[in-house]
Amino acid sequence: MNPLISPRLHLSKASVRIAAIVALVGLCWMLACEDGSKAGRYEGPRSAEASMATFRFADSSIHSEVFAAEPFVVDPVSMEFDEEGNAWVVGMLDAYKPDSVKGRGRIVRLADLNADGRADTAIVFADSLREATSVLPWQGGLFVAAAPNILFFRDNDGDGRAEQRDTVFSGFFNRNEEAQITNLRFGVDNWIYANNNGQAGDISYRKGKDTVRLSVKGWDFRFRPDKGLFESSTGRGQFGLAMDVSGHRFYTQNTDHISQVVFPKRYLDRNPHLPKSLRRATLNISDHDPLMFQLTPAPWWRAERTRQRNQKSREHGLPEKEFAEDHFTGGSGGTMYTGALLPPGYYGSLFTGDVAGNLVHRDLLQDIDSPYLRAIRGPLEQDREFMATTDSWVRPASFTEGPDGSLFMIDMYRQHIETPLSIPADLQEGMDFDAGDTYGRIYRMVAKGSPALQMKPLQLRNKPSKELLSLLSHPSQWWRLTAQRLLLERKDRTIISAAKAYCRSHSSAMGRLHALYVLEGLAAIDDELLRALLKDANAGVREHALMLSEGRNELLSDIYPLVDDISGRVVFQAVLSLGSFSGRDVCHTLQRVLLRNGASPWYRMAFFSAAEGSTVDMLESILAAPGFFQAPQAWQEDFLKEAACIFRDRENPSEISRLRALLDPSAWKGPSSLRDTVLATLQGIK
Repeated sequence: MNPLISPRLHLSKASVRIAAIVALVGLCWMLACEDGSKAGRYEGPRSAEASMATFRFADSSIHSEVFAAEPFVVDPVSMEFDEEGNAWVVGMLDAYKPDSVKGRGRIVRLADLNADGRADTAIVFADSLREATSVLPWQGGLFVAAAPNILFFRDNDGDGRAEQRDTVFSGFFNRNEEAQITNLRFGVDNWIYANNNGQAGDISYRKGKDTVRLSVKGWDFRFRPDKGLFESSTGRGQFGLAMDVSGHRFYTQNTDHISQVVFPKRYLDRNPHLPKSLRRATLNISDHDPLMFQLTPAPWWRAERTRQRNQKSREHGLPEKEFAEDHFTGGSGGTMYTGALLPPGYYGSLFTGDVAGNLVHRDLLQDIDSPYLRAIRGPLEQDREFMATTDSWVRPASFTEGPDGSLFMIDMYRQHIETPLSIPADLQEGMDFDAGDTYGRIYRMVAKGSPALQMKPLQLRNKPSKELLSLLSHPSQWWRLTAQRLLLERKDRTIISAAKAYCRSHSSAMGRLHALYVLEGLAAIDDELLRALLKDANAGVREHALMLSEGRNELLSDIYPLVDDISGRVVFQAVLSLGSFSGRDVCHTLQRVLLRNGASPWYRMAFFSAAEGSTVDMLESILAAPGFFQAPQAWQEDFLKEAACIFRDRENPSEISRLRALLDPSAWKGPSSLRDTVLATLQGIK
């Protein structure tokens, strides 16, 4: 029996030595034959140790260790730890295979039997998977993203292999390995998020006897398994999804290595007539894109494709110029780090690989008193990357934070990482897209002198609820989210009183935030608690208290002061949340914020998304506001165009009639150019 596809694989030391000898002989043979490539265009593979020796860290106090390598992991694309401390690895063994041989993917559980810090056991939990990319622990099993489905697997008899296999969702796009459903992530708001790359899909979910369907074209995806809810969500993430300690979401999309979700889709949906200029709900927040610093030269095919494209541009007199290297083209695996085994300055960093550039990039997230954050380079990485290697086979596909505080890098380790769909046929000569399909590595990255890795059972699943509650203030986001998820799963209402006390008085702001959503999962939030949290010392807690206060009219007077908050993100959320209310005071407050922040398209989006924000009454009030016409500003023209677009698209005769009355020369108090702008936008309406 081939041990790599057996249900259970326990390799002895002798067999490990034999495997190493076989691998060494094979490596020597491949190097001698130049791995079958043409004219030496592509180099051959290295052992995991030899490859790791080529890693160059910007910070000399950091080093890497081999955690797992072939044959225990093959074509790994992601790894997650569950509440017991088990490491689950997704192997995408059918990557770039024709449809006739799809379904070779598998999920293995790694273990370290001899306690030397390196995996020496791989137990196959599930196999015969088509293009599996991501897992998420839930209810003692795993959700699995495997286009066109999201599946659920569980081992019910304790033999290590999943007998239960349920299709939870189906209908996702599955015709390009680089643009499919992936990156399942449990958020602090109790939703599970996934990247969908904006691909079209008619998603079906079996709910009782009915099948509910949803179109996700243009969006990402999220669901609540505890409530049977699912919906599209803002974003077009490819491979890489991260959330900071306050739940702000970031995604990786190839050349844009870090984009932030600024405007959640649920607010966009309030006004389907928002003009296209105000429907860009995400933002590339990097201040240094598209540049990166790689140590490997561009592969022959990419260099030649770039040369050909640039030549065509010159021949046609076009200014476009493509770059073959030192520019992000394969951003992958954006992951937030909140562990303790990298130096303290790395807490809260977001790590992203570039699989084409063979490197690991790090971003620091900077608060700039705005609806979004800014991503900047660290002080040691102004002219280099967190880690770069000279081994062109290293493909940092994703990362994960371990329970011990380590940062793990998942290296698919292949000669070619691009889909053949992106490479012209004439440049594929001499390329073997299967080269490396028996390799895979996972590295542990920590500060030098860190304790050796010990994969001890955590046994969180059976801990009392009050002990889990105490973990909500753990410094590591992994521990906080795991404890919250377990409390959500078990629905233990006996902890409501303790959770409320935790929310009100615990010294840890993140503990208060997680406890708030434990209560949300138990439907145990009351106005008194939210009233207190709207005044919390932490901006992230105030943001979420605003979200959870929406629709609670008794809290309106407590929400109004937050439009003047010291945090720009809280102010923005206050405007979004006010959009769920109506009334004269709401209109007055929204108007005041618009006049102060109207130069920002994000605030205009928030304003117009509110039901009260796009009425003729509101427009009339703004035009009459002191100072609107007396101190002309560039944004006013954009604002009036956007308002006119909304009225035009709604095609409400009564609104149009009132709007034309406002534009009558006898009534118009502003510059004629602004009046002409509105009239031009309304052109064609009777």
